[in-house]
Amino acid sequence: MEQSNTSTNQITEGVIWKQLLLFFFPIVLGTFFQQLYNTADTIVVGRFVGKEALASVGGSSAQIVNLVVGFFVGLASGATVIISQFYGAKDKKQVDRALHTAYAFSVVGSIIITIVGIAAAPWLLRIMNTPEELIADSTMYLRIYFSGILFVFIYNIGSSILRAVGDSKRPLYYLIVCCILNIVLDIVLVLIFHMGVSGVAIATLFSQAVSAVLVTRALMTSKDLYQLKIRDIRFYKAALLSLLWIGLPTGIQSIMYSGSNMLIQASLNTFGTDTMAAWTAFGKIDSFFWMVNSAFGIAVATFVGQNFGAGKYDRMKKCVHVGLAMALATAIFLSILFFLGGRMLFSLFTADPSVISIGMGMLHVIAPAYFLFVFIEILTSALRGIGDVMIPMIMTCCGVCLLRVLWIAFIVPLKPGLNTIIISYPITWFITAILFIVYYTIRTKKRFS
Repeated sequence: MEQSNTSTNQITEGVIWKQLLLFFFPIVLGTFFQQLYNTADTIVVGRFVGKEALASVGGSSAQIVNLVVGFFVGLASGATVIISQFYGAKDKKQVDRALHTAYAFSVVGSIIITIVGIAAAPWLLRIMNTPEELIADSTMYLRIYFSGILFVFIYNIGSSILRAVGDSKRPLYYLIVCCILNIVLDIVLVLIFHMGVSGVAIATLFSQAVSAVLVTRALMTSKDLYQLKIRDIRFYKAALLSLLWIGLPTGIQSIMYSGSNMLIQASLNTFGTDTMAAWTAFGKIDSFFWMVNSAFGIAVATFVGQNFGAGKYDRMKKCVHVGLAMALATAIFLSILFFLGGRMLFSLFTADPSVISIGMGMLHVIAPAYFLFVFIEILTSALRGIGDVMIPMIMTCCGVCLLRVLWIAFIVPLKPGLNTIIISYPITWFITAILFIVYYTIRTKKRFS
């Protein structure tokens, strides 16, 4: 539902815990359906094509996609923050300029990524030690995916803008429709037309195109402070500089995350197809935690941004505390759930006992540490909401990414093995969480006490 200019803005006025939940649930459900795009792909190919196809759709391909999309989403977060601040301050002119600049950025960025991604796909797969028998299918999947990256970028920026102004429901509705469409197309193209990996890639591309059209239409028909007009899509200098100032550090941070994960993937690839398939399946299970945690982060960033723009600093800090408590409780619940039902969850993706056994070993190391990353996600989002991005980027890049690279380079050779690689996740989360707690406490006391 859209907010009108005269209605009360519940983000800056309503009961915090209630409004956070009302805002959070459509986001997490929307993220769930977005995750279901690729999860449906992996279930269909893993069950009906084979573990080689499962490893081709996930594994190295998934890491490359996450690298590219994560970088853009990080850049787009700059637009989300400045739009939420201007919307909280009721500055229509600046909201309008930020919106159209963000769309221009999406279009130009997608053209560049499409060209580079299609050309570089085989090279990227090989430098990640992707087994030779998976190169052909993985390359085909990536090239089809990159052909439609415009739709991915447009949907992500459009839905982020809607959430920045307090509308988290319509992105959810659009994703439900498109996710159902994706699942139907997966089944038709793989089970009926036997198109294998290319079938799930085409299904995903078409579904994402529909979601991009729906979210763009929503912005074009808005009667609120924001309205997209195709003829006004261009770069506005001040808005672009603000977008880059906030978004670029977040994008670099995302690249560092994905880069370190690609290094992990390259190390895991040396263990063979079973380990790759297990890591792919674990990644889909693991993604349920990340989608919930990310949804809390988006909600906190939006609430902090709008209350910061409205000058309500005490309310802003309360939003962070409430969001942190909710996210911690949810992380602990998911850790327990995965422990109890992990084997059943893995069986959704594969019937291979070796793959399931390896995947359960991964889960037992990583899942108990989920609560640590909550501090990183929520405090990063809160700091981003007030425009503080440089120090959080440095802490994340050093605490999570650089430490992980050093771990792979120096610790793993001392004790080679799968568990030695996987344990790098909880160790680096712990160190980085401590850094964020200390920095956030000092930062808010100095600025808002």
